[in-house]
Amino acid sequence: MRLSLLLACSLLAACTGAVRMAPAAADTTTTTFIVVRHAEKVDASRDPDLSPAGRARAQALAESLEGRELVAIHATEFKRTGQTVAPTASAHALPVGTYASTQAAAEFAAHLKAAHPRGIVLIAGHSNTVPGIVAALCNCETAPMADHEYDRLSSIRVDADGRARLDVTRYGAASPTP
Repeated sequence: MRLSLLLACSLLAACTGAVRMAPAAADTTTTTFIVVRHAEKVDASRDPDLSPAGRARAQALAESLEGRELVAIHATEFKRTGQTVAPTASAHALPVGTYASTQAAAEFAAHLKAAHPRGIVLIAGHSNTVPGIVAALCNCETAPMADHEYDRLSSIRVDADGRARLDVTRYGAASPTP
């Protein structure tokens, strides 16, 4: 009896190891816009590079998006936004599209929705532009962004009917408190 039970368990274990789950099919009916502020910068000059903490955050962003099928990445004309998305762009073999930081949020959101009717799109902006872009994409209210806040990740999922859902999470190290 024990031998039969042992054989049955061994057979079950061997079969279980051979079972593979098919990858989930990509959602072709929605667009997800992921909007972040650039990571920490070295100083307050007009166009600074990322600091070591900022480079670590940029890497954390790339790691948080591993396995996701991005279709586009957008950043403003400033080095810090491009450097924030660079590790993600490299990991996904995608170019970084540049948009003007002065472009009206509603106009930019309309462009994004028209250009990307499905898929996952990453956008990097600034503390004074991210809330407006998020609000325009989701047609909802969003909280302002403090100057010391770098870890907010806003994910706006827009379905085929244009209904949007906003989820706000955090990524990387917690933003420093003032």
